[in-house]
Amino acid sequence: MLRLSLLILLCSTRLLLAQDLPPILKYSPSVYEAGNQNWMISQDRNHYIYAANNEGLLEYNGTDWTLYPTPNETIMRSVKVIGDRIYTGCYMEFGFWKKQKNGRLKYNSLSKKIASEILADEQFWNILQYDQWIIFQSLNRIYIYDSKTGGFNIIKPKNLIGKAFSANHSIYYQSLNDGLYEIENGRSILVSDNPILVKNKIVGLVSDSEGLIAQTQYNGFFKIQNGVVTKWTTEADDALSQSSVYSTQWLSDGGFALGCVSNGVFILSKEGKIRYHLTQTKGLSNNTALSLYEDHDHNLWIGLDNGINCVNLQSPVKSFTDDTGVLGTVYASILYQDILYIGTNQGLFYKNCNSNDTYQFINGTKGQVWSLFEYEGTLFCGHDTGTFIVRGNNATMVFSASGTWRFETAPGRRDLLLQGNYYGISVLQQVNGSWSFRNRISGYDFSAKYFELTSRKDILISHEYKGIFRMHVDSDYRKGSGLKTYSTPTKGKNAGLVKFNGRIYYAYKDGVFRLDEKSGNFVKDGFLSNIFEKDEYTSGNLIVDNSNKLWLFTKNYINYFSPGKLSAGLKQNVIPIPASLTNSMLGYENISRISGSNYLIGTTDGYYTLNIDDFGVSNYKIIITGIATNKLNEAPNYIDIDKGSDIRYSDNNISFTYTVPEFNKYINAEYEYLLEGLQDQWSTLSSKSTINFKNLGAGTYTFKVRAKIGNSYSENVAQYQFTILKPWYATNFAIIVYVVLIMIMGHFINKSYKNFYQKQKEKLIEENNLLLEIKELENEQQLMKIRNEQLTMDVDSKNRELAASTMSLIQKNELLTLIKDDLKKTTDDPNNRSIKSVITTINKNINEEDTWNAFKEAFNNADKDFLKKIKQAHPALTPNDLRLCAYLRLNLSSKEIAPLLNISVRSVEIKRYRLRKKMDLEHEQGLVEYILSI
Repeated sequence: MLRLSLLILLCSTRLLLAQDLPPILKYSPSVYEAGNQNWMISQDRNHYIYAANNEGLLEYNGTDWTLYPTPNETIMRSVKVIGDRIYTGCYMEFGFWKKQKNGRLKYNSLSKKIASEILADEQFWNILQYDQWIIFQSLNRIYIYDSKTGGFNIIKPKNLIGKAFSANHSIYYQSLNDGLYEIENGRSILVSDNPILVKNKIVGLVSDSEGLIAQTQYNGFFKIQNGVVTKWTTEADDALSQSSVYSTQWLSDGGFALGCVSNGVFILSKEGKIRYHLTQTKGLSNNTALSLYEDHDHNLWIGLDNGINCVNLQSPVKSFTDDTGVLGTVYASILYQDILYIGTNQGLFYKNCNSNDTYQFINGTKGQVWSLFEYEGTLFCGHDTGTFIVRGNNATMVFSASGTWRFETAPGRRDLLLQGNYYGISVLQQVNGSWSFRNRISGYDFSAKYFELTSRKDILISHEYKGIFRMHVDSDYRKGSGLKTYSTPTKGKNAGLVKFNGRIYYAYKDGVFRLDEKSGNFVKDGFLSNIFEKDEYTSGNLIVDNSNKLWLFTKNYINYFSPGKLSAGLKQNVIPIPASLTNSMLGYENISRISGSNYLIGTTDGYYTLNIDDFGVSNYKIIITGIATNKLNEAPNYIDIDKGSDIRYSDNNISFTYTVPEFNKYINAEYEYLLEGLQDQWSTLSSKSTINFKNLGAGTYTFKVRAKIGNSYSENVAQYQFTILKPWYATNFAIIVYVVLIMIMGHFINKSYKNFYQKQKEKLIEENNLLLEIKELENEQQLMKIRNEQLTMDVDSKNRELAASTMSLIQKNELLTLIKDDLKKTTDDPNNRSIKSVITTINKNINEEDTWNAFKEAFNNADKDFLKKIKQAHPALTPNDLRLCAYLRLNLSSKEIAPLLNISVRSVEIKRYRLRKKMDLEHEQGLVEYILSI
């Protein structure tokens, strides 16, 4: 029987290997920074998630995790949000947490009131609610707390308690080896002691229209109706019999989620069919599910033995992940004759579309598959080795000369099919119902990954490393001519070329360009290029599906365009799935329409499917989660979130944290904010959920923040008004003080100015008087100067007169001497009285003493005190020496001095020599120079 059961389990697992699974968000202990195990999960009215973790209470607001340590540093076993309180239970302690005005939680103990009643080593594993009563359940007792009165009632069963449940507006618990009980009026009433309920541990209990449904640990479901217990058979019974079910959750759609100790999570429909079996090989972080919880958005939260997972059960996106590596990266897919074909880098695979069968490999297709194309009822496969025709699970090669990228129809020739190869473009032809290679179009010998035909029978070819080529082809598609390369737009990495709605488009990092058929040139399409400007470019790969939709992939979105029904323009639709989550091969993104609005998108490790009609508008609400102020380089101080507050100027660094509590793997919220009083426009969208404003000036501000989720904004704009108070030196009191001080200072300044100006006036008067005195002195000096100049002129005049007089004397004496000498020479009789009388008269007129006296008087008038000064300097000088000095003072030569002294020139020279000796002059010092210097 054991072998048979294992075989059945293995077969059921095999049937699920190719199942498309809902998205799973994984939160590891390293992400939420707490313990590995999570024993119970709950959610509040703001959609915050709370988990009872080994380290304490975990709070998750959709963006940030916050850990509140257990009050007594023990493992937290249970959590339940009831109203505005978060009740928790741990080792010998239970109570509730309440959010304060600053957004932080504060703990209030309830167990301290009845500390004496709590048993040693008692742990509280479960919390339930019934009206105003809160039930804390341990393995030994049930403590009922009246939230209105604060009183307690304790139920003490004889045996251990397996688990307590809330069902059918009642509280039930299982007493091990005893039966199922219901609590009424604070007392235990036996519901059933059926052997099935006594021998099997009940891990889940819910109510339906017929009674109760109990989930046991190993033996599946049982229905309890009017005390009768009957087996309810489900599709998972065989698998569950080999698993230990630890936790259960009744889902809003009537189904069940069952968490196992070592076999992951089973999700059943209300009919008991297996919808999903989630294990560690299928997306879970761990195979041990300690707790399950369905949130307000119908996501299933799983508290694991190693982390927390969130399963988006209602997501329009489903994924298939190939953890074995057999399938590989998906490059192409197509639904053909109810068979889903998947082309990967490992080859071509297939399975029946509406089954969970495993993918089967098609022999002969090992290697890279680039494209799948249906034409005229035939399925073509573009492969690294050439071209295959696929029929069922068989593939027949029809072209092997080169690898084949893709296929295009030939206008006007239904029997021809064009294919882009590694080395040009070739033609397949259908003859008598069979396709075969016909020819290669000459004129182009490079790779033709993307190519399209224009209305003029020109072929446009996009080469990633060479740019865009254009070539004319003949009517039979055999010869090409006039090959040319476009200068604009240029080549681009991951560029794409496609024909959509009768127009040819080329996309690369600089935008999307449209071919103008008239001019033959490309022009930029502003509408389509806008998606690259608003979102970061990742790939220019353009895809047109079989419903005539144009698909483009960007960093944060999947965009598709469809022709407008009432206009010639295109209608844009955005799916908020980022490239980081889709994990597609850049430049080789692929999407195909499977049925209706269901699409399949290939990834590097499988694919995911999505229903574009289910991406409806959801009402998301943005919440400000925390407001903190701080001084520079100091710890933050959290303030009241509910209402505005006054903030000290010294704390003018303020930060806001905000979030949208949504837990969809494929939807990321982006935020923009506005601080009225500082900014005039909304900020750019950003995924950051916090913003910090530094050094805000005094004044009143209003902070506003909103979120964009997918195509729409949040239903609300969260806002907070606050006032930065003026600094102490700018308060009204300080201003009054400043006014008084200014008045006092004004008084003293005015007084100082008066004193200053008085002093300035006095100083100015003094300066003016001084200037007048100076002016008078200057006038006197000027007058003295004039007088001196006049005296100098007088001296010069007298000197001139002296010189003239001296020269006259010299000339007279010289003349008289000459006459005397002539008289002496002309007479023979020396005793001649008449001549002697003349000579005597001449001697009287040239008398030396008279001449000197006349000269002395004139000399003293011209040069006062000279004779006195030189006499004082040289007392040994005789009158004759002084006479010689006077003549030398006039700079007279020896020849000119001789007549004045009535001596010869030789005698003058001797006198000069003797005068030098008396004056004791140095040899090199001139006598005249010395006399002139006195």
